[in-house]
Amino acid sequence: MLFNTIVFLTFMGIVIPIFYFLKKATNKKYFLLFASYFFYGYWDWRFLGLLIFSSIMDYFLAQKIHTTNDLSKKKNWLIISIILNLTILGFFKYFNFFVDSFQHVFGVELNSLHLNIILPVGISFYTFQSLSYTFDVYRGKMQSEQSMLDYLLFVAFFPQLVAGPIERAIDLLPQVKNLKNPDRKDIWEGILLISTGMFKKVLIGDTVARYVDQIFTEPIYYKSPELLSALLLFAIQIYADFSGYSNIARGCGKLLGVNLIINFKQPYISKNITDFWRRWHISLSSWLREYIYIWWLGGNRKGELKTYINLLVTMLIGGFWHGANYTFIIWGGIHGIALAVHKLFSKFTGESRFTHGNNLMKLISSLATFLIVVFAWLFFRSPDLSTAGFFLGSFINWQGSELATDFLIIVLSYYAVTLIIDLIESKYGELFMLKLSLLNQLAILLPIWVIIIMYLFSMGKPMPFIYFQF
Repeated sequence: MLFNTIVFLTFMGIVIPIFYFLKKATNKKYFLLFASYFFYGYWDWRFLGLLIFSSIMDYFLAQKIHTTNDLSKKKNWLIISIILNLTILGFFKYFNFFVDSFQHVFGVELNSLHLNIILPVGISFYTFQSLSYTFDVYRGKMQSEQSMLDYLLFVAFFPQLVAGPIERAIDLLPQVKNLKNPDRKDIWEGILLISTGMFKKVLIGDTVARYVDQIFTEPIYYKSPELLSALLLFAIQIYADFSGYSNIARGCGKLLGVNLIINFKQPYISKNITDFWRRWHISLSSWLREYIYIWWLGGNRKGELKTYINLLVTMLIGGFWHGANYTFIIWGGIHGIALAVHKLFSKFTGESRFTHGNNLMKLISSLATFLIVVFAWLFFRSPDLSTAGFFLGSFINWQGSELATDFLIIVLSYYAVTLIIDLIESKYGELFMLKLSLLNQLAILLPIWVIIIMYLFSMGKPMPFIYFQF
């Protein structure tokens, strides 16, 4: 069920009044769980059982981890949780990738082993969310949840179920346990977030996608300026699309009395690559930093060389999490190398030179960061390495085009709109419209009209969100 469809609008129009009408918290939870399962099953009911099974499995395994006093047994239960979760994820998402890789390395014909199965939507997100719970129980950060209802709802809460934000149980479970109606401020903020999310997704992300998808699908028909424009526009598309989704998810959560974490903070105005990952897909970067980089690999506690290796390994895992393709691994590797180089560079030059220096140095640092991010996006967006190679070859052997000026205007227009939004949100906050509404009550109607107009724009052929494929 896409957020940008009349079906979802109807769904919310049914869910919210019933949720508000129910008085007992337990009844609200049962209803929201049913609504969340309906939301997920709407995509493909066959995978609903997989979601329920994974949730129940980690519910009982976490209890075993918490109640067992023997440290070795705790670790064994944790390993079982990791193996079962990653086996399910790996079977659906990576099985064919490993078969192809084995064929390529050893030259063995294994085409008969290929599985013609679709990827269960959101499996990467709810697997990481559920794993973070068992990790935190094992580390003593929280106790195991006694209420199966609360835990099932924590995993399945529909606003963030299929594409995040990836919530930690320590943050979301207490809100689920004490579910209540939102106040007037929450409702107003929810409407604002949904309106800004729909604006970013439909008016920016979807319109840019028409250029990007066409050029990346058949790049051989385009010259260097068009190919470069497609890459630059993809940077806008994925940001508008995914940050728009996160805003809608957070807005829907607020309408149900739940505060989901902020997932984006104007990442394209980051001052360096480390700052970028503090602003981009914050829930995933926090997950990778907390559980992979620091807890599993040891972070920066094992020497400088190991620190740089840990950064690279963490980002390679982050790349592989996105999909079973070498392009994603290269994308993660580029960011891992960039993070390691920045850490090394900062050690010798001092971070303050760029963060507190003159405006020119800040601008140079920000532009360099942006260029690295855009270069990495080439591999992220390319369906295969040959496509990425074709783009790079075209950039090296530059060939002009009579459409260069037209595409330059298109790129600058979308970047200007995105930059203006980011600068306003950076200075006044993402809910800056809330301040305006306090001055003029008519301003309350603006986000409602934005939502209505964006849904009308989407009625023809609504485009799915990019991160649904992960």
